Amino acid sequence: MPNTHWPEDERPRERLLAHGANSLSDAELLAIFLRTGTAGMPVMALARHLTDSFGGLRGLMTASQRQFCAVKGLGTAKYAQVQAAMEMARRVMDEPLRQGDPLRSPEDTRRFLNSRLGTYPHEVFAGLFLDNRHRVIRYQELFRGTIDGAAVYPREVVRQALEVNAAAVIFAHNHPSGVAEPSQADVSLTRRLKEALGLVDIRVLDHMVVGHGEVISLAERGLM
Repeated sequence: MPNTHWPEDERPRERLLAHGANSLSDAELLAIFLRTGTAGMPVMALARHLTDSFGGLRGLMTASQRQFCAVKGLGTAKYAQVQAAMEMARRVMDEPLRQGDPLRSPEDTRRFLNSRLGTYPHEVFAGLFLDNRHRVIRYQELFRGTIDGAAVYPREVVRQALEVNAAAVIFAHNHPSGVAEPSQADVSLTRRLKEALGLVDIRVLDHMVVGHGEVISLAERGLM
């Protein structure tokens, strides 16, 4: 059904232009992205079906290629579009850090790490290597694992930190379950890394655990 034939309250593009993108529902935003529906299913109906089936935009945007393309009306071209859109959003959020601005607060760090780690379906352990003014030298995804965890090797972390001449580091990893609460294993690992890096005079400023929409700081919890 052509966009001009939809009821007024189901014309997402016109609503966006008139009232702004934040006035649209998840399904309306998705309908603009999809542009067209499938045989027998107008684009708004398809958008609602997809948000329901995947449990919202997050589930859709983080679905694997196999899961995404298994849905009638979707395919590799739209999957590539979704991945490109997500990466563009990450890069926009990362821009101040890539320009060498210092991390001025835990909130700066939370936003950055959530944009990088918040959508992975598997566990990833990463480091933000900083100079002595807390400017980001490099963001590095150091270890990847399954949903049950990632093996982290202090010797390799120390090597990476020395390679970029870091003065400090902030660690982060995601919990694919969505629950950001740190485990005792997270606390123990942080202390081991802090001891190892302390031997080469590199400070560990924090270790953050990324869940779905929540980032918890071990430093703020007094667990360092």
